[in-house]
Amino acid sequence: PKMKEDNCLHAALICLGMLCYSHAITTEKLNHARPSLHAHHEKGKEGQVLHRSKRGWVWNQFFVIEEYTGPDPVLVGRLHSDIDSGDGNIKYILSGEGAGIIFVIDDKSGNIHATKTLDREERAQYTLTAQAVDRNTNRPLEPPSEFIVKVQDINDNPPEFLHENYHANVPERSNVGTSVIQVTASDADDPTYGNSAKLVYSILEGQPYFSVEAQTGIIRTALPNMDREAKEEYHVVIQAKDMGGHMGGLSGTTKVTITLTDVNDNPPKFPQSVYQMSVSEAAVPGEEVGRVKAKDPDIGENGLVAYSIIDGDGMDMFEITTDYETQEGVVKLKKLLDFETKKSYSLKVEAANVHIDPKFISNGPFKDTVTVKISVEDADEPPVFLKPSYIFEVQENAASGTVVGKVHAKDPDAANSAIRYSIDRHTDLERYFIINAEDGNIKTIKALDREEIAWHNISVFAVEVHKQHQEAKVPVAIKVVDVNDNAPKFAAAYEAFVCENARSNQPFITISADDKDDSANGPRFIFSLPPEIIHNPNFTLRDNRDNTASVLVRREGFSRQKQDLYLLPIVISDGGLPPMSSTNTLTIRVCGCDSNGSLLSCNAEAYILNAGLSTGALIAILACIVILLVIVVLFVTLKRQKKEPLIVFEEEDVRENIITYDDEGGGEEDTEAFDIATLQNPDGINGFIPRKDIKPEYQYMPRPGLRPAPNSVDVDDFINTRIQEADNDPTAPPYDSIQIYGYEGRGSVAGSLSSLESATTDSDLDYDYLQNWGPRFKKLADLYGSKDTFDDDS
Repeated sequence: PKMKEDNCLHAALICLGMLCYSHAITTEKLNHARPSLHAHHEKGKEGQVLHRSKRGWVWNQFFVIEEYTGPDPVLVGRLHSDIDSGDGNIKYILSGEGAGIIFVIDDKSGNIHATKTLDREERAQYTLTAQAVDRNTNRPLEPPSEFIVKVQDINDNPPEFLHENYHANVPERSNVGTSVIQVTASDADDPTYGNSAKLVYSILEGQPYFSVEAQTGIIRTALPNMDREAKEEYHVVIQAKDMGGHMGGLSGTTKVTITLTDVNDNPPKFPQSVYQMSVSEAAVPGEEVGRVKAKDPDIGENGLVAYSIIDGDGMDMFEITTDYETQEGVVKLKKLLDFETKKSYSLKVEAANVHIDPKFISNGPFKDTVTVKISVEDADEPPVFLKPSYIFEVQENAASGTVVGKVHAKDPDAANSAIRYSIDRHTDLERYFIINAEDGNIKTIKALDREEIAWHNISVFAVEVHKQHQEAKVPVAIKVVDVNDNAPKFAAAYEAFVCENARSNQPFITISADDKDDSANGPRFIFSLPPEIIHNPNFTLRDNRDNTASVLVRREGFSRQKQDLYLLPIVISDGGLPPMSSTNTLTIRVCGCDSNGSLLSCNAEAYILNAGLSTGALIAILACIVILLVIVVLFVTLKRQKKEPLIVFEEEDVRENIITYDDEGGGEEDTEAFDIATLQNPDGINGFIPRKDIKPEYQYMPRPGLRPAPNSVDVDDFINTRIQEADNDPTAPPYDSIQIYGYEGRGSVAGSLSSLESATTDSDLDYDYLQNWGPRFKKLADLYGSKDTFDDDS
């Protein structure tokens, strides 16, 4: 068998060589000659040398089967040159892709072998270059030539799907042949060589519900009316096989999960025909009574159900809404119930799909009905007033005890308990009303005034006698009906002005009135003058019949000098029954006006002064006033200058530098100055001023006979009095303090009475002994030291 295989290979190589030779001849004819080892030289007509190439290779390409696993290397082909005489002088060299690693060449014979197993899916062909050279000199005998080694495919790769698992959806009840999904597989083998890559699809699992097209891999439905509610999910296994599906081909599989999507093919159904519910008569509107639910096996929007009441004697008392989360119908109370009036109700409720698919309308109707019976339970109810609110009227100023109105309530329960009434005092703080606890009659306690409060809003309670917790409340509005008990008055505090030169019948003011009573007892107002002054020669009144009146001048020539003020009484009556009237006084002032009627002055005194004095007299009076003012100013100025020397200058006031010392030697720490206010203010002698520098054991009261008279300006007496007081005061230590006398006057020849300034004068006193008195007298020693000390310092 091996010899036979080699013979076949040789025959194939010979055929291949013949093809290459014929191809070379054709190429030569087309002037596409390749270089040869032998070059024949010919001269042209003009001495040009022409080179003609001779084809030396008799091959074009080689083939090698992939995945060869034999013990010996595979012979790919043989290279041979025409100049090779077989003496071994020619050496064949191979280079290119895989040369020396995958492909090796016998340099003597030119045989090419594949030393490794090849895989077409990794590499389909290799490009190599062959050359014949001199064995001894390595001189190229022919140009290099390129050839291709193709790897021949075998069926060694099974089909593979793009995904290991597929998921697809298809509506339930789809027609047969409805496309679901397309699955695709691929084969790595060469699709151009044989059937290694020709795939055929088939279904292994999923019959009889689905089928697959053999050539395209499209999965289609195979059964009609598949019901999602019966089975929702299907698992299908698809196989792809190469070699056209024939025996010996390789195959691959994939899993497809197909889910049936829902359509509205099922109507809602109530699980029972009658629902029983109950509700208390004390329930308030909007309270839930019960729930009903129709089952629909469809899901999503196909399973949405809406509920409605289509019939029954309780349609006006109850309502139903849809809870879309639970798909339930919620029955709710619409109006208040009364057990004593009606004890049960019946409803016919319908449940219908919201979304209906026209394709399945024949499966309808997509709705269902059910009967709901509701029983009303008795409850202990509070009293009920016959009206939700009451409105009563009562005249103002009505006598105490006047009946305003009556409220009535009853017990709606079968027991029909007695009712007691009361007024909520938070709504009647002033206690204007009282109610009869048994019959509900409301009466007044005090007189009412409409002008103070026009409406009274109170609340009345009604409770059962034996059940105090059962209570009802009703609002009661009481209107105070107006009685004409207020007379009209001026709308404002009017004050009129009339010109001295006013013309007759000229109106100068318009007045109006206000009435606290209601409009029925108020306007229209009637204005008139009292009968006793109806013929008043100065002014008259005109009623404008629009609730206003105008006051007119009856004569001409008013004079402020004669009379500058007039008081005109005016009577105002209203239109009530009986009518009320009041007399109001209008103040009229006479004023001076210019020719245009503009007011200039309404002061009667100024007018008389101007009329009785000349201009010269006025100037003289003003001049006298100015002279008097100047004299007063000068007097005050001279008086101040005269008293000015009595005030000590700031630079001579050395009180801030005086340090008072205690008996024990207070030193500089004792800085409370001596109070000399009495000496600066003579009025201070009127009372005894205590010493501030010591706290005496008892207070010395100066003798009254020694004090000068109050406000005395006798300085000599004043000083003597002070000396006597100091000498007779047993609590006064021998202080050396400054006494400031501010009464000598400016430029006094009297010198200072203080010994503290003796340091600046020529004194024979020796104060050097102060240096030995210790640190407390250091300040005095520095001030009253010897002259030598000052001289040395200077």
